[in-house]
Amino acid sequence: MKIKTEDKIVQQVLRKMDERSLIGQKKYGATMMKEIEGREKDLDTFLIDVQEELMDALLYIEAARRCLTDEIEESMINRINVIGQNGNTGEHYEKIF
Repeated sequence: MKIKTEDKIVQQVLRKMDERSLIGQKKYGATMMKEIEGREKDLDTFLIDVQEELMDALLYIEAARRCLTDEIEESMINRINVIGQNGNTGEHYEKIF
């Protein structure tokens, strides 16, 4: 299959999907189509897989939000320290913090 899009983002996502597929084939020993054709998985099993992946995604989102919060707090502390090192009392920053 030739990818026709010139969108670099789409191309990158498609490459990642291809890599992920190869990892899955190696891990499970079959393609998804073979799992369907061989009746190894049915609709309910695929839906359970989707549900589990979505639950994992929610956990990743929450973890990422906590990382971002930590980074924002660290950045604000660093900014306050820079203000202090420059001899500025930071009075005009009180409204921000």
